[in-house]
Amino acid sequence: MKFANPEYFYLFIILPILLAIYIYTNYRKAKKLRAYGDPELLQNLMPDVSKYRPGIKFWLSFIALAVVIFLLARPQFGAKKETITRQGIETVIALDISNSMLAEDISPNRLEKSKKIISKLIDSFENDKVGLIVFAGDAFVQLPITGDFISAKMFLETISPSLISRQGTDIGGAISLAMKSFSPNDGVGKAIIVITDGENHEGGAEEAARLAAEKGMSVYILGVGSTDGAPIPIENSNDHRRDKEGNVVITKLNEEMSQAVAGAGNGAYIRVDNTNNAQRLLEKEIDKLAKADVKTEVYTEFDEQFEFIAWIVLILLVMDIIILPGKSRITRNIKLFDKRK
Repeated sequence: MKFANPEYFYLFIILPILLAIYIYTNYRKAKKLRAYGDPELLQNLMPDVSKYRPGIKFWLSFIALAVVIFLLARPQFGAKKETITRQGIETVIALDISNSMLAEDISPNRLEKSKKIISKLIDSFENDKVGLIVFAGDAFVQLPITGDFISAKMFLETISPSLISRQGTDIGGAISLAMKSFSPNDGVGKAIIVITDGENHEGGAEEAARLAAEKGMSVYILGVGSTDGAPIPIENSNDHRRDKEGNVVITKLNEEMSQAVAGAGNGAYIRVDNTNNAQRLLEKEIDKLAKADVKTEVYTEFDEQFEFIAWIVLILLVMDIIILPGKSRITRNIKLFDKRK
């Protein structure tokens, strides 16, 4: 389901205002009646006044207004689902979210710079598919491979080191998980992009990259950070992480390991600095991959739901008209009969 004019949902702000006015008006009305005398005595003096019908009429009008606003947004349901075939590639991005990625030798820090690169890369995709993996000491799929780039960028914004408690840099595990994340389509270009500083590398990365290359997947390593190193800030603090002896921990980019893994994966190593060079180099490398048919299921036709919702509004308004604010003759006669008894 989708809405052709979702901007009309802002009109829902009217509803709580109307409800507040209704509650306040009833309060003032009840207060004035109590000032005149006993409410039960006054009720007997006004046999034609119904206690409940005005409230029922208000809620009917209230619900009708809410439905009208919903109607203005033009809800639509998919009526026809088709499989669209386009030319593209599949890319799985594995992002290192270990604490060392918070180092600020790359502005604003290694992790935020990496997220900006990923965001711009997603913007450059057209008929492609993308998946997201996050890793530190463990690796897990943040977003399965998809052609929904809006969702991909939403998931990207939520990534932080707090997602994984076990520290480390299990690049081999991330590459192995990425290999399992692609669709079974043969012939489509498949790229694994690992963005990491290589700190505390746990081994097995070259073997995993070599296996990926044998399966037709290219492994690219984006090395984030400086070889001189930088301290690791502690979040929500002005201090830095320290070792058991109390010395400030300095994290350095493991460039040698990154180059070796990229070579084993039949890909390329790209150094990330404070310029946009890494972004341009990565896009050039991705463009070299063979583009094949990528199948995506989409709704190609949408049916307006105007008539169904309009009938709901009409029924509510008719009920509002039929229900009079005063008591019906039958109700009055029953009450009089009870009193005579």
